[in-house]
Amino acid sequence: MAKAQKAAAGAATEKKSLNIWRNRWMYALLLPGFLYFIIFHIIPMWGVLIGFKAYYAGLSFLNSDWVGFGNFVDFFAGSDFWRLLKNTLIISFMNLIFFFPLPIVLSLLLNEIKVQWYKSVLQTFVYVPHFVSMVVIASITFMIMRVPPVEGSLEGGGAVYMIAHKLTGQGIDIFKNANAIYWVLLVQAIWKETGWGTVIFLAALAGVDVEQYEAAIVDGANRFQQLIYITIPSILGTIVTMFILRMGSVLNTGFEQIILMQNSTNKTTSETFDTYVYNYGRVGGDYGHTTAVGLFKSIVSIICIQLANRAAKAVGQAGLF
Repeated sequence: MAKAQKAAAGAATEKKSLNIWRNRWMYALLLPGFLYFIIFHIIPMWGVLIGFKAYYAGLSFLNSDWVGFGNFVDFFAGSDFWRLLKNTLIISFMNLIFFFPLPIVLSLLLNEIKVQWYKSVLQTFVYVPHFVSMVVIASITFMIMRVPPVEGSLEGGGAVYMIAHKLTGQGIDIFKNANAIYWVLLVQAIWKETGWGTVIFLAALAGVDVEQYEAAIVDGANRFQQLIYITIPSILGTIVTMFILRMGSVLNTGFEQIILMQNSTNKTTSETFDTYVYNYGRVGGDYGHTTAVGLFKSIVSIICIQLANRAAKAVGQAGLF
């Protein structure tokens, strides 16, 4: 019996080795990606130890004092934590509520276009903003919201200021309203990324079985009924997956966009964890403190993904894992 088991195990090992050799070029193709994750994602993970040390730029890592959870305690007990959490969650949940559904809606609308060349042209136009630099978008935003340099004059004012003046008799300075930054960031994100977000959903829509539509037409279903009972259920798994991934980045609000739009008036409402890490880490050199902030963000992201995944399974979806 033991000899038979050894022989079976040896045969299985030999078969596995043979399969690896036969697929050696496939493994060779995987090697660059595997090395990328090892070098740039796995090995640098030792850097989280900085969050437990009093480490500043220019000091020796090994000779820095070990403070344990001191950096975390200072961060959570400080006056900045709740303000940063509030600003980050407001920006993130506004994107989740107003921005996340838009690529889905746009994908459904594009999918209804049957003239292929017209559909391709529209897709190209909605993709273009994704490739525009955020610096350019910030510059355009400042231009259309610019306040005239001379008070009481309309000359030099941006489009938003001029329209507001025509409608209400007085212009509007959005950048003097601290809370307006939330809506400015939202509109920028919608304009820039809605079209690009349709890529995944259009790919999912392309995989919907055409025979389902044909059967629905035979049964007398109109276009709206086909959308509700066939199209949306067919891509629901993709929507759930994208929602779970979005929840995993709930504390990531887009550093470049915010830092470009930030000023002395709206800093109290626009400063998030990302800008805080930049100001105290990159500018201030306090890497130990800001590494603790980054580690906190990562832990929260893992928790959010787990909760979203379990919620998806609870309502009957496959989830992400």
